Amino acid sequence: MIERTEKAIALTSRVFNWVAAGAVAAMMMLTCADVVLRYLRRPIPGTYEMVGLLGAVFVSFALAQTSIERGHIAVDFLVQRFSSRTQKRIDCVNAVICTALFGVITWQSGVYAGKLRQLGEVSMTLQMPIYPFVYGIAIGCGLLTLVLGVRAVATGLSIAAERKA
Repeated sequence: MIERTEKAIALTSRVFNWVAAGAVAAMMMLTCADVVLRYLRRPIPGTYEMVGLLGAVFVSFALAQTSIERGHIAVDFLVQRFSSRTQKRIDCVNAVICTALFGVITWQSGVYAGKLRQLGEVSMTLQMPIYPFVYGIAIGCGLLTLVLGVRAVATGLSIAAERKA
């Protein structure tokens, strides 16, 4: 069952990662177009806002896939010196702590997005609602929470299986 869950989360993470890649491409095209149009004295209004909002989409939607690939920066020169069993235990504890942390971030981002929606907060120049982007952050962090939670369970099961063997 854990394998099916891991596969489903991995597929979802890849889809989110493609959305993140689209956000980076949009940021790049928007910035380049704005630079060219500024030279022609016709800048694109709200470019700074849109790049910031797309940056939020990019970062939050890329979190889960980056975690699956273990692409985050890690300082593990000390952990590498431990036995494989100890390394697994440390990985499991780390995954549990990170699951709790990103669970709280997900929850609070959702609460904050709801408040922004209720208050009708919009961006300064474009007057775009901000809450959908904050909900996007909550969704991206929620997916990361799932990735980390499944990693914690899988690592815990692996440790338990080793103990029995």
